[in-house]
Amino acid sequence: MLDSLLQYIQERSSSPLSQNDISLLHEAFLVKKLRKRQFLLQEGEVCQYIAFIVKGATRQYTIDEKGDVQVLNLCLENWWTADRESFHKGTPSIYNIDAWEDTHLLLLPKANGYYDRVNSIPAFRDMRIKLDDNNHMAAQQRLLASKNYPAEYRYEELMKQYPLFLQRFPQHLIASYLGITKETLSRIRHQSAKKESR
Repeated sequence: MLDSLLQYIQERSSSPLSQNDISLLHEAFLVKKLRKRQFLLQEGEVCQYIAFIVKGATRQYTIDEKGDVQVLNLCLENWWTADRESFHKGTPSIYNIDAWEDTHLLLLPKANGYYDRVNSIPAFRDMRIKLDDNNHMAAQQRLLASKNYPAEYRYEELMKQYPLFLQRFPQHLIASYLGITKETLSRIRHQSAKKESR
């Protein structure tokens, strides 16, 4: 399973991985398999791992006072998932992260200094900085879209950027991720299908 991660790192870094780097990655990362709906993290727990998804899909969400699921993130293969605030600060998480499909993960623990040691690998550090920048820009764009653009625009952008979401996640999760109701999403999809059939 580590081959997927090694390829991922090397594709996103200008620094090569040495044999010592690869040995450390083998030592640091733990293999974890989750069944559909099995939790990686539950609200109130402290996040102990940053997880790389080798196969499968996860969702990160909260449950509001009405009992409705509010989706923060949907993740697929070659994505990372964690509550980074809880991981870095050691505070209880306000999120749940569970598998939406049977999922294979590689977990990087904070314990025993593994996170710091892996971050000292130049290729891993290059990759992480690039990902942090990309995530920051994506979060800004998503916040801007949620405040300034109609639901139709948000759905079209999702179709362009993450077309696999529409195949792998059900409508109610997509709607929550977009910050719209299931009914609104259904209407938008119906209108979109009518346009394409013309």
